[in-house]
Amino acid sequence: MMREETVFGPIRSRRLGASLGINLLPRKGKICNFDCIYCECGLNKDGKGDSVLPTAMQVRRALEDKLAELMLDGGHIDSITFSGAGEPTLHPEFAKIVDDVVLLRDAYFPDAKVSVLSNGTRLGDKTVVAALKKVDNPILKLDAAASEDVALINRPAFPYDVNEVLENMRAFDGNFILQSMFLKGPGYDSTTPERVAAWMDLVRELQPRAIQCYSLDRPAPEEGLEKISVEQLKKLVRPLVEEGFKVDCY
Repeated sequence: MMREETVFGPIRSRRLGASLGINLLPRKGKICNFDCIYCECGLNKDGKGDSVLPTAMQVRRALEDKLAELMLDGGHIDSITFSGAGEPTLHPEFAKIVDDVVLLRDAYFPDAKVSVLSNGTRLGDKTVVAALKKVDNPILKLDAAASEDVALINRPAFPYDVNEVLENMRAFDGNFILQSMFLKGPGYDSTTPERVAAWMDLVRELQPRAIQCYSLDRPAPEEGLEKISVEQLKKLVRPLVEEGFKVDCY
């Protein structure tokens, strides 16, 4: 897997274009406080063979080497993206690494965006929020409007309260991208009128600058999950589009 490198790619992203990835988590393991039924990195129980995190200095060196190589080769990137096998904000040096990445981006590819894919669970930490406000694209996950539905889809490893997460997201004053997964599976369907209506109410409350709705694109660790087509997604979110929200479906 490309994510076995601390810096990997660029890869073609459905949402971010030519994306150079940064994996702050173990190169051959997984660390996440969610255990999503659809995670392309697999389940947490299968990713415990490696628990070594790269240091901030190791990330900086790996990224600078890669950016210098790309620049010499005439390469192009649209985004430097914190992704990888788990939740990037769990890294104890996350804030320091964000500062380093922004500086290197400015030096090598100033037109590229810095993006972070996060499940939003660490927004109670002021240092994490401050770091996320420094990047161009803080992309925060919210797959469901009810805590019990989050328990089914994302399976958090701690007591999860949607209301607490929403309160923390308000710190961004709408200057973030909301990311939501839609799918069907045994005992669960994201597309029911009740669930969609409740999710849209949260969107209206948070007023994110953009919304990314997506469904399965790669094999999922749980069996029986069904992909929602782009056409179906567009139909579900049409009321938000008509209200003026920027919504992209993938």
